[in-house]
Amino acid sequence: MQKISIKDLSDHVGKEVTLNGWLYNKRSGGKIKFLVLRDGTGYLQCVYFKGNVSDEIFEIADKIGQESSISVTGKVKEEKRAPGGFELDATGLKIISEAVDYPITPKEHGIEFLMDKRHLWLRSSKQVAILKIRHRIVKAVRDFFDENGFTLMDTPILTPAACEGTSTLFETDYFDLGKAYLTQSGQLYAEAGAMALGKVYTFGPTFRAEKSKTRRHLTEFWMVEPEVAFNNLNDNMDLAEEFLEYVVQTVLRDREEELKVIERNTDLLKNVKRPLPRISYDDAVEILKKKGIDFQYGNDLGGTDETVISNEFDKPVMVHRYPAEVKAFYMKRDPENPKLALAVDVLAPEGYGEIIGGSQREDDLNVLQERIKEHNLPMEAFEWYLDLRRFGSVPHSGFGMGLERTVGWICGLDHVRETIPFPRMIYRNTP
Repeated sequence: MQKISIKDLSDHVGKEVTLNGWLYNKRSGGKIKFLVLRDGTGYLQCVYFKGNVSDEIFEIADKIGQESSISVTGKVKEEKRAPGGFELDATGLKIISEAVDYPITPKEHGIEFLMDKRHLWLRSSKQVAILKIRHRIVKAVRDFFDENGFTLMDTPILTPAACEGTSTLFETDYFDLGKAYLTQSGQLYAEAGAMALGKVYTFGPTFRAEKSKTRRHLTEFWMVEPEVAFNNLNDNMDLAEEFLEYVVQTVLRDREEELKVIERNTDLLKNVKRPLPRISYDDAVEILKKKGIDFQYGNDLGGTDETVISNEFDKPVMVHRYPAEVKAFYMKRDPENPKLALAVDVLAPEGYGEIIGGSQREDDLNVLQERIKEHNLPMEAFEWYLDLRRFGSVPHSGFGMGLERTVGWICGLDHVRETIPFPRMIYRNTP
């Protein structure tokens, strides 16, 4: 008997097959039992008629518990009304491991209960769909950069200094060398890569120790960060919008069924095509004023501010040229107005906020040294970074895209905790 996966059923209509998986749910109709099998590739309704199977098998089908691991045998039939469009005219049923009193039942459960049982909650159809969409986003990210001449560069997770604010670092002892920190970003190292390879990207876990409890924040998340030599801010914005269009349109094309499972309205996602609207920080402040928002010029945009601004557009909006005082030390000042940084944030619609943040980097050695002093950062920790300006400095730029925020936006989720298999937040580090 051929053993196959549910995703391959279309090639085996009318044939006897064996499938292994878990009992997702079941229902009964007197002399007929319907068992829905899941195997990670899809869902299959297995139909057991009392007259077609032994009394022993029919009794097992009646009593088997949710999430028991099983092996089923039968003939594949097309059935448009069934999950996945096929069903199994079942003749065999074998229990591999019986599950008793599975804790996540079809009834409603509170979010804290589900998070405590995250290792089991991952098996639900919605969570499976989200993880498959996440996987496709990750692959689209890699495909885009791989196909556009970028080289993947793996950067350190343990670093000797901060690249963002020093107050949001996870600190650890590092042998006899003092303190080391979990990385906030791979960007500084990616800049070194860009000076060697021209176009690079880093894609890996990053950590922020800020005590934020918002629906947009995790303490451990994944970020993709391209860096390109000889690119200015406008080049950087061109790259960001091309990249974002590619990722979103790829997911719409390849994960249509999963988007249906999570009941995502994709109308606004279909609008994510170049060109994206571009507005200055000053323009953004004017929008806030017209909407009656009490916003002080010179502040960074908060979550509510980002939502108000993005609601004015039917696709992501790029906000550029922020006040330099609220941006990182490595961002280049605008030569036409030194009070502004050549920075850009991409705000997603529907209240999802910043998904991309980037800038043109400061390429002048003397200016960068002054910025490091102004931010009270240890100069000696950045000597290697300053070498990039001493030896063949060029204009360059890049950005970072938070994977989990992007997954949350594309999936239309209320909270980023469902965008990663095992979320880490300030009040949760289990399971």
